Amino acid sequence: MNYLLTEKRCSPHTLDSYAVDLSQFALYCKKEFEIDSSVEVTHQVVRSWLASLMESDYHPSSVHRKLSAVNAFMRFQMKEGLINANPARNIPKPKKPARLPLFVEEKGAQALYHIESSEQFKRPEGADPFLLKRDELIVTLLYETGIRQSELLGLKDSDVDRSIGQIKVLGKRNKTRYVPLGKAMMSKIEAYISLRNERFRQPTFESLIATDKGKKVTKSLVYLKVKFYLSQVTTIQRKSPHVLRHTFATHMLNNGAELNVIKEILGHSSLAATQVYTHNSIEKLKSIHSRMHPRNN
Repeated sequence: MNYLLTEKRCSPHTLDSYAVDLSQFALYCKKEFEIDSSVEVTHQVVRSWLASLMESDYHPSSVHRKLSAVNAFMRFQMKEGLINANPARNIPKPKKPARLPLFVEEKGAQALYHIESSEQFKRPEGADPFLLKRDELIVTLLYETGIRQSELLGLKDSDVDRSIGQIKVLGKRNKTRYVPLGKAMMSKIEAYISLRNERFRQPTFESLIATDKGKKVTKSLVYLKVKFYLSQVTTIQRKSPHVLRHTFATHMLNNGAELNVIKEILGHSSLAATQVYTHNSIEKLKSIHSRMHPRNN
C-alpha cells in the first residue's frame, strides 16, 4: 500500500479498494488451498478465485478490478525479488456488458442553478440560506467543471483563481490540472465564500465546501445532496456525483466541444476514456433521425 501511495501515486479510493480485494484473495487462498504465501500462488489458484467470484454474481467490472489488484500485487512481489513469475498474468477476464454513461438532460441540469429560488425544488421549511447556497454550489460546480467528487472535496479557497477565472484541481495520481470557470460560476463561488465567512468568522477553512459547523464536508454528504437534488430533475436510475461528470462531458460534446478539450478538462490520461461519450451523441443523432426522417414517419 505504501508503494502504491508514494511511487504509483494511486488515489485513496484505489488504495481502499485494493486493500479489500487483496484481503479477500488472501482469505480465499488460505481457506480453499491452505496457502499463506505468494510464492505458493499459481495461475490455477487465481483462475479458481475468479471463477468463484463469478459464481457469487460479482459484476464483471468488480472482477476486473479485483484481478488488477492481485496482478499489481504480484508485479510488486516480482519487483522485490520474492517471486519469479506473475501467476495473475494473462488470465482471461469476463466480458463487460456495454453500458453508455448516464447523464441528465440539459433542461434538468440547468434547473440545478436555481435550487435557492425555484419552486420546483423541495426545501426544508425555514431552510438555512447558507446551506442552500452551498448545496447549489456543490451540484452546479460538479456539472459545470466535470470534476470528480474526490476533487471537489479537495478544493481549497486558494485553488480558486478569481483573476483568471479557473480552479486548480488535484486529480488521480496527484496530477494537477486547471479547469476554467464562467463569470456566473465565479460570482456564485464568491457569494458563497462571502456568506460562509460572515457566518463562521474564522480565518481559515479546511476546504472550500463547508458543513453547517464550518468543517470539511464528507463524501457521503456530497453524495446524498447530489442524489436528493437530481431526483427532482431526472428519472435516470443512478443519481450520483459521477453522473454530473458524465453530464458535463455529454453536454460539452453535444454543443460542439472538441474531444481533446473535454479530455484535458476531465483529466483523462487517454483519449479512449473520453471517447465513450461519443456514443451518447451518436444515440442522440439516431433518435433524431428516427423521428425526423420521412422514411420513419
